[in-house]
Amino acid sequence: MKAVLCREYGPPESLTVEEVDNPTAGDGQVVVDVKACAVNFPDVLIIQNLYQFKPPLPFSPGAEIAGVVSSVGAGVDGVTVGDRVLASTGWGGLAEQVAVGAGSLIPVPGAMDFGAASSFLYAYGTSHYALKDRGRLQPGETLVVLGAAGGVGLAAVELGALMGATVIAAASSDDKLALCREYGASMTVDYATEDLKARIRELTGGAGTDVVYDPVGGTAFAASLRVANWNARILIIGFAGGPVPQIPANILLVKNVAAMGFYFGSWRQHRPEVVANAFSSLDAMVQAGQLKPLVSHRLPLADFRAALELIQSRQSTGKVVLLTGAAY
Repeated sequence: MKAVLCREYGPPESLTVEEVDNPTAGDGQVVVDVKACAVNFPDVLIIQNLYQFKPPLPFSPGAEIAGVVSSVGAGVDGVTVGDRVLASTGWGGLAEQVAVGAGSLIPVPGAMDFGAASSFLYAYGTSHYALKDRGRLQPGETLVVLGAAGGVGLAAVELGALMGATVIAAASSDDKLALCREYGASMTVDYATEDLKARIRELTGGAGTDVVYDPVGGTAFAASLRVANWNARILIIGFAGGPVPQIPANILLVKNVAAMGFYFGSWRQHRPEVVANAFSSLDAMVQAGQLKPLVSHRLPLADFRAALELIQSRQSTGKVVLLTGAAY
């Protein structure tokens, strides 16, 4: 089978597509014929040895796949050949097949196509649980979403609006902000041209924000902290746009602000039942036609470098997906 391989750490240009042995399903595993693999910011980091997980070389990046079960290992119940599934793999997804633990499989919601399905797990799983359970977002509250046109950001905009919040979307261009309004944002901030702190204060009439959803970090985090109101919740999702911020504890103290990290992968590891419940809710939303995952770029596997560069340069909106073999 074909697979994208990282043989030495470096930029996307250092990766290659090679023929490798097909995987086999071990105990408790299944093999999935990968139809689509979403590309995420951690893929850019892991190939440069900058991510918290460091798989042994050589490895294939790609942590979010959708496809069809082609074989089932010993000790697996409830999964059959031909099932349409999505899964979190950690790495290894940029290949025509991957072996994964059967417990990590989630049925593809409804009639969703494989490209959208491969982009669904992280964006919507992260945003749903972060907003509902960690952020305790309530109807009528004000939610600021940073990096709002990206994969997790756009899902947060959409879900926040469905949860009854007033959503302020912050992104870096008019086109991205227009997209955020299509997905439910009531107000927008262009932080490429506007002062984020001053603009949020203006939009809220000085009242500030109740929940901040931040996959960006850097100076945007510092600005959003300054406009958080009393008892606000700040959700730290990632650092795609800048350095890891250092939080002034005195602001948290005086405002009774809670700053909380949310890493979806660890919840899947430590509390899988919570993730299963979240996806039951998300599946119901899909069935009701309430969610519309956006895939801005669908590229063949051979164009993996272009896909990674779209993520690295933050040129994409929604998700970028690589299609494997005869997926479409």
